[in-house]
Amino acid sequence: MKNPQKIKNYFFKEWPLVLSIIVTGTIFNVFTVYIPIMQGRLIDSLIAGAASPILWAVAFFLLTILGVQVARFLKRLFVRKFANRINQSMRTLSYHHVVTEPFLVLQKENVGDLMTRIIGDVDITTEGIRKVTTETFDTGVLMISYFVTLLIYDVRLTVLASIFVPVAMLLAEGMKKVIYKTSKEYRAQMAKMASSTQEIAEHAILFRTHGVLDKKIEKYDADLKDLEKKSVKSSLLENALAPLYLMIASLGVVFVLYYGGLKVLDGVWTLGTFLAYFSLFIAMAVKASKSAKLFNAAQKAAVSWQRIKPFLLNTPKEPDLSKTLDQRNLVVKNLSFSYPNAPEPIFSNVSFEAHAGEIIGITGPIASGKSSLGIALTGLYPYNGSILLDGHELRDYSGKERASLIAYLGHDPSLLSESIEDNVLLGKSDNLDLLFKDASFTDDLSQMPLKEKTLVGNGGIRLSGGQQARIALARALGGKKSLIILDDPFSAVDTLTETAIMDQLRKNYQDSIILIISHRLSLFPRVDKIIFLDDTIVYGNHQEMLEQSELYRAIFELQGGQR
Repeated sequence: MKNPQKIKNYFFKEWPLVLSIIVTGTIFNVFTVYIPIMQGRLIDSLIAGAASPILWAVAFFLLTILGVQVARFLKRLFVRKFANRINQSMRTLSYHHVVTEPFLVLQKENVGDLMTRIIGDVDITTEGIRKVTTETFDTGVLMISYFVTLLIYDVRLTVLASIFVPVAMLLAEGMKKVIYKTSKEYRAQMAKMASSTQEIAEHAILFRTHGVLDKKIEKYDADLKDLEKKSVKSSLLENALAPLYLMIASLGVVFVLYYGGLKVLDGVWTLGTFLAYFSLFIAMAVKASKSAKLFNAAQKAAVSWQRIKPFLLNTPKEPDLSKTLDQRNLVVKNLSFSYPNAPEPIFSNVSFEAHAGEIIGITGPIASGKSSLGIALTGLYPYNGSILLDGHELRDYSGKERASLIAYLGHDPSLLSESIEDNVLLGKSDNLDLLFKDASFTDDLSQMPLKEKTLVGNGGIRLSGGQQARIALARALGGKKSLIILDDPFSAVDTLTETAIMDQLRKNYQDSIILIISHRLSLFPRVDKIIFLDDTIVYGNHQEMLEQSELYRAIFELQGGQR
């Protein structure tokens, strides 16, 4: 769709439905206006007392009502389909935009909360579009049709009687800003309450442990009362003013009764004609009073529209660099990295090279930036310097391309409340048996009655820490990507399991570059190269590290390592 941030483009996209709405809406208006006319003719036929005209009048009257209901049904059906299509388009656009946002943007707020709010605003916006589209015919066009028909009966009387109608409409129009403001405040308070509810539910134990749960609940109750006040105010302004608008718009009925009655007494109008005119005028006044409904629906939707508008963007086509990929290699030059808003870089001037089949160890003292180096190499954050992965600068890859080239295992296993199989594959296809073997999880799995169908529970609560870590490791190994970054993958396993996993990595991942971040140096004699982060960065194999870095040698020997 061209520029989804303009509502009119949704109408252009669904033009067949819009055309159907216009056709059925026009037919609906014609038949609706004709009903009072047919009523008047039926009354005149009854007064005349002739059987044949009465039968014809009754037949036409019933057919008119049938036509109104059929046209109304079809119009509302097409309007509902139109609104559903717009809702689907907006949800799809906003979803794709959010999930492809840069990592820094996603970190600023909970993605689940954000999507919940966006979907709520999409629903309100499309419901507003549906109401506006419906009321355009049911109120706007129909009111004009009533007015034109009244003019045909009597121009002077119609102009005189209708003088109060625009007053009611102008009053409704004048309330738009007030309604917009109250609706905006109500929506903002609703969003605040949603976040507060989730915060208390997720951290209730923490708040209870520190003795602040009562204060949190007290504030929550105060916010809830504020929400109630804003809800009442918003609803009152939106709905309670309609009787006032109706009273003002109907003031002209005095002229209709007086001058219309004179026309009947003078024989200019029949009683049926007078009743038809009276019914048409009352119907127009009612529609005028409901014009506020049209304005209110538009204003309420406008609040939500402004909130979701930034998320309604077409997903840009991503460049395909896969056809130009060189042999798998990683070249890092003068890499410096800091988290957003951090005063100083965590590390600077890191340079090294790695090639397919190599296992690189990364270590250093506490807070030396080991984990940060791993995160920097994922490309999720901005960095200074150069990271060439498979011949292309890492920042030039799209998010999808980076995901296809890099696997990352952090400290948190990040397990879903699904089965082991679902947690490893995440909907993709891969050889589960090989992944479980590479992660040294086969024996554990064999003891589970449901095997890979075993549910891990919320966050993996049904499994031990070691089992959680190895399931996450199996997930990271899936696809045998160019670069596999493993941050402390052996912290929850014993040395025998650590050795078994290292053997599998060495044997089965010759086409991948594997970076292992660890403070345990027992496995480092078996890696190809080591990056030691300290005041100065030292890079070399295990023997070279022992010779060049006294701190590395001291840590290695302190952990029981043998030279």
